[in-house]
Amino acid sequence: MSTFKAPKGTYDLIPPYSAKYLAVRDAISGPLRLSGYGYVETPGFEDVDLFARGVGESTDIVTKEMYTLTTKGGANLALRPEGTASVLRAALEANLHKAGGLPVKLWYSGSYYRYERPQKGRYRHFSQVGAEAIGAEDPALDAELIILADQAYRTLGLRNFRILLNSLGDKECRPVYREALQAFLRGLDLDEETVRRAEINPLRVLDDKRAEVQKQLVGAPMLRDYLCDACKAYHEEVRALITAAGVAFEDDEKLVRGLDYYTRTTFEFVHDGLGSQSAVGGGGRYDGLSEMIGGPALPSVGWALGVDRTVLALEAEGVELDIPPATSVFAVALGEAKPVLFGLVTELRKAGVAADISYGGKGLKGAMKDANRSGARFAIVAGDRDLAEGVVQLKDMESGEQGPVAVADVVGVLRTKLA
Repeated sequence: MSTFKAPKGTYDLIPPYSAKYLAVRDAISGPLRLSGYGYVETPGFEDVDLFARGVGESTDIVTKEMYTLTTKGGANLALRPEGTASVLRAALEANLHKAGGLPVKLWYSGSYYRYERPQKGRYRHFSQVGAEAIGAEDPALDAELIILADQAYRTLGLRNFRILLNSLGDKECRPVYREALQAFLRGLDLDEETVRRAEINPLRVLDDKRAEVQKQLVGAPMLRDYLCDACKAYHEEVRALITAAGVAFEDDEKLVRGLDYYTRTTFEFVHDGLGSQSAVGGGGRYDGLSEMIGGPALPSVGWALGVDRTVLALEAEGVELDIPPATSVFAVALGEAKPVLFGLVTELRKAGVAADISYGGKGLKGAMKDANRSGARFAIVAGDRDLAEGVVQLKDMESGEQGPVAVADVVGVLRTKLA
């Protein structure tokens, strides 16, 4: 055993459990790839100010949870706590918004880092798949992304999740609501930190999960009563498009999400089987973020879905993913047969068949234990006598049936059987 362990609040993904994560990533990204979203990958660390400006200085992410470092050259960097700001920065730096028609549609996958109190479903290192549609103000984009996430979850077999939906207004109507909410909050008995937050971004107080705060929020002014006509019309069109697609959602007037850059549409995917950490993903529209980080006006919308949380949701529902075995064919070479069987394994791999071979000079008994552990559907076994006759023994690991197959026919026979 190593003297080192993974840092507190992080995890290692180990086979075969890691196969679930790969399957979830593939299922989430599949609908995106079919809908015009191209893959983007960004560095694991960025300039601290990118997140301070974009995510918001009043958020827990910036004030408490970012991992920051100073380089030898004196630059202040942060491990990325979320993906949107990085992806938008990359798109602006590459001038993707000038390269052709808008929106620029991008998807990404990677690890993110927040210094939080570790608990089940909430880690300091976590994995997400995200999508961003940059440069267009259109309710159809908001609806599209919500529908694609719903499709991904249902493809995985998830059923017991809910979609929460709200509108946060825009720069025209939100300031009026902000003043009304701040006036209400000033009359409450709040701790010093929450009072400070209320002055910077009062909507964040609505997101406070503490019972003593939520109890005092009864009777707080609701944003829906302050939405301008344009925001009301926009939100109603988003709702109509989602409904027309047959996707169910719930209106949640207190849903604000944890990032300051959201405007208008905001949404969250929650799973009630996960306890207090019920959110499995979410997102919204962020029409002003590009300007916040020094770019031009580019109205945009996006989401991020937690791979870790999605895996936990699948386990909560008892959903078993249909994951192909890592090995379909396992070769057992006896005597001097290894070069021939190693060549067959190489041919099978080239033909798209997952194949492996016993290593370490094990005897028949030990090698067949390896074959059983691999989960292979078939085993090919050969010794000197078999090869002298130009055959290998093909064993069905499920039925136990075994018979000779000509060496020249092995690849074709296995491809047919596995098909």
